[in-house]
Amino acid sequence: MTTWRVKRNIMKRYDITAKIYDERYFEEQNRKYQRALKDVNIEGLVVLDMGCGSGLFFSYPAKQAEIVVGIDVSHELLLRAKKQNKQFKNVFLVQADADHLPFRDCCFGAGFAFTVLQNIPNPAIAMAELRRTVKTNNKIVVTGLKKAFAINKFIDILEQTTMQIISFIDEENLNCYIAVLTA
Repeated sequence: MTTWRVKRNIMKRYDITAKIYDERYFEEQNRKYQRALKDVNIEGLVVLDMGCGSGLFFSYPAKQAEIVVGIDVSHELLLRAKKQNKQFKNVFLVQADADHLPFRDCCFGAGFAFTVLQNIPNPAIAMAELRRTVKTNNKIVVTGLKKAFAINKFIDILEQTTMQIISFIDEENLNCYIAVLTA
């Protein structure tokens, strides 16, 4: 199947499940957000949330960051994110493909990609885009769904980016690995 067909199928799947996304993933996602943010200071930064889904993460950075930009390929999830996060005036949403981010180089102070790499045909491309858009020496947090990636496969993806792995979290209470890297 072509890359575009894979992406289109993923987009359709998330458009269909947008209404139940929060109910299904709220607790797990919040555990990841809280754990990841222990290692990253986002105070006053412009932050990218690649694969933002329904915007569950926004309540964390919106209180500290100057601006939060969420991108997702699913139009329905972005509509849900807009509705649920209208109280945050510093959150902006963009429908975009993670492999082709519509931003200039080094425009973000931090980048996050929670539970998104398993939905991308070639995670290395999305990781390169994330690295390109985050300022040099700043932090990027990426998670890898354990049921989609064996630990060595996920680490291989991270090492291919040539970014430095600052911390790697593999806790039993999380269904994802969490990696904090520097761009």
